[in-house]
Parts: sequence; C-alpha cells; structure tokens
Amino acid sequence: MNKKNPRVILVTGASRGAGKGIALAFGGLGDIVYVTGRSQKEGDAPLPGTVFATANEITEKGGTGIACVVDHSDDAQVAALFQRIEKEQGRLDILINNAAALHDDLVKPGPFFEKSLGLVDLIDVGLRSAYVASYYAAKIMARQQHGLIVNTSSPGASCYMHGPAYGAQKAGSDKMVWDMAHDLKPFKVAAISIWMGVLRTERLAAVMAADPEQYAAFFQMAETPQFTGLVIDALYNDPSLMERSGQALIGAEIGLTLGVKDIDGKQPHSHRDMLGGPVPFHPAVVG
Repeated sequence: MNKKNPRVILVTGASRGAGKGIALAFGGLGDIVYVTGRSQKEGDAPLPGTVFATANEITEKGGTGIACVVDHSDDAQVAALFQRIEKEQGRLDILINNAAALHDDLVKPGPFFEKSLGLVDLIDVGLRSAYVASYYAAKIMARQQHGLIVNTSSPGASCYMHGPAYGAQKAGSDKMVWDMAHDLKPFKVAAISIWMGVLRTERLAAVMAADPEQYAAFFQMAETPQFTGLVIDALYNDPSLMERSGQALIGAEIGLTLGVKDIDGKQPHSHRDMLGGPVPFHPAVVG
C-alpha cells in the first residue's frame, strides 16, 4: 500500500515485541516509519529480531522502513535521531515511545530487593528515555502545529505488576502524558498513553515453548502487537483526538469505541475488571 501523503512515524524499541508490531501496522498503512533499536544482527539479544529486519518488513508491507541504531540511554544519540528525521522528512507526525530496558529478573518471583538492581534501568530506558524523545519530538510538532506522542503502558501503572521498577515506569508514563498534554495543547499536539494487553510477542512465544499447557489459555487471550498500531492510527485520524489528549487509554476499550479489530479479526478484551483502570489525575494547574 503506497500512500499519496504518507505520515512520518517514529517507533522506539522496535527490533522485536510491541515496538516491532506497532511499526509493522503502520508499514501496512503505507507510512514512512523510522524504527530504533540496538540489535543489529541476530544473536545481539537473547530473543530473535533486529532493527534492520523490522525496517525491511515495514517496506515489504508497503511502507518505507528506516532502521536507526540508537541507544536510548544516550541523549546525544536521541538528539541526533530527531535532527536526522527533521532533515530527511521536514516533519514528524507520530512518536511512539516504546523503548525499555527489560531485565531477565523482571518476572522472577520474589521481592524487588532480592532481584538484580539492574531492574532500575527501566526507569532510565523506559521512563526517562520517553521524556527525552518526547522533548525533541515536541519541538518539531509544536512548529508544525500538529502531531501525536504515544507512550506504551499497561495495567502495571495502577496494580502491582512485576515489582516497583516496572510500576514506576508505567505510572510515570501515564502521568507524563497528562502533564505534556497541558503544555502541548496550544500547539494542537496530543499526548496519550495506551495500555496494551497481553501481547503475542517473541517473549511470549518463548514462554509458551517452555510450558505450552500452562500458558495455552494465556496465549489465546493475547492480542497481537499490531493491534496497538491500528489503535494509534484510529486515534490519530479521530476528530476528537485533542479531547483525549492527556489520557491513559486501555487499547482494547478505545479499539472497540473506534471500531478497530485485531489483525486476526478478533476484538481484544479489556482486563479492567481483573487489573483495574487508569488512575484519574486532578485538573488543577500549579505554576
């Protein structure tokens, strides 16, 4: 699918997992999609996938995939990335902040103080890196008077999930878009956090392979990561986008509202009844 006027999109952390799926969804829509990651060749990470492979798949789907090797813990690399995008395209329509430092201890049982201190990297490459990327994206979007910034989030923002480092990253991401929306409103730029459900990713596939019987039902209820990309597309095209700016939205719920189904034709289920919903923030503005 080749668009007459393709959008310019950046998806961070897209070598695999949620970021890759979101990027592929936009590739299928014919957009120009920049993808970042650190994996340059197979074997660079325990799970399969590289940033170059993602870019190639985007192009195969009808979009234009552009691979960018970026370490999101290095602010200078991030600044250079946005300079490159503005130089090459002259604009940026959508930023999806998905890069995160996922440690093997994340799903290990036990209290946080018995796990690796490396889990705190989630606050650096996850929360902080989303702020830095949004900082540079907002400069471009404010000048062009349009744009959408999205943080990928989860119910871990409001319930106990994987421990305090993960919870702080997700809760911080939700509050970040609330505050950014206030600053971005005069420039007609929206900021939204999307709670994704259980995702059919390479990581889930590895868990399934280890114990297929235990996780069979879990896999059946999972949504594809492409679904989140399709939801973001629908939000971007929705005339009510600015009214939703600042909100944390459950992807399955907003997908139902906007008529978005998963690529397999299924309607993903919201887990609000089991895991809770986004935390409401107060509208007061101080200084």
